[in-house]
Amino acid sequence: MEYQFLKYETDERIATITFNNPGRYNAFSSRMKNEFRIAISKADNDENIRVVIVTGAGGKAFSTGYDLNEAIAMPRRSVTDWRSRITDDFEFTYTVWACSKPVIAQIEGYCLAGALEFAQMCDIRYCSEDSKFGVVESRFSGGVITLAMPWIMGARCRELVYTGDTIGATEAKEMGLVNRVFPKDRLQVETIKLAKRMSLIAMACLQASKRAINQTYDIMGFRAATANGIEACVLLEAIDSPEYKEFDLLRREKGVKEALKWRDAQFKKYE
Repeated sequence: MEYQFLKYETDERIATITFNNPGRYNAFSSRMKNEFRIAISKADNDENIRVVIVTGAGGKAFSTGYDLNEAIAMPRRSVTDWRSRITDDFEFTYTVWACSKPVIAQIEGYCLAGALEFAQMCDIRYCSEDSKFGVVESRFSGGVITLAMPWIMGARCRELVYTGDTIGATEAKEMGLVNRVFPKDRLQVETIKLAKRMSLIAMACLQASKRAINQTYDIMGFRAATANGIEACVLLEAIDSPEYKEFDLLRREKGVKEALKWRDAQFKKYE
């Protein structure tokens, strides 16, 4: 298959899937999400592949999350419409959790909003020292569609969700959000080295281990909790808070950049 917004490469027992729209900071468009579903399924079904790496092209961003420009072109939607859209976004992030093989997020630059949710659904996260992480959707009254953060960071996630602040790589590692931090020019080399070490483990062992770890989370209520997260997001979209109304009006009339600039400016006086 020819991909428009992805690159799919293999090296021995490793498959690397690259979000490839750097001009848009690898934002998750509907086309990119659909292409990724096909690519991750391909890697999962390839008996020669044991480990999957997911990364972003361009060096500036793993991804900045869901493509906000797509929403501008869409009319106002009903609760039913929102539930369908949000569920689709959740199922996109869930593809890496559901993949039977280990999936590594190789993060360089920005990893924000929906992209941070996606990365947290990967088994392991390695990042460059210039990486930035944030639940920035909180600032325009958006909910966290895939609420995996409490399962990774515990109560420490509350400050990030409640403020929409961004943090750097060092703090992310201290909080347990990422496993390792590498110099920017070493990130790919070190990630591949670790992936190849994992790929030496028998396929059956990798798959059985991932299945057992995932089931541990499911027994503790992971699926039920994330389902509640979806409903919280649907509710937020239906409420139409004053902050969301203003943000939506600005992005429709002046563009996403101006809307984000307006929202972030209100937080600067408390930095």
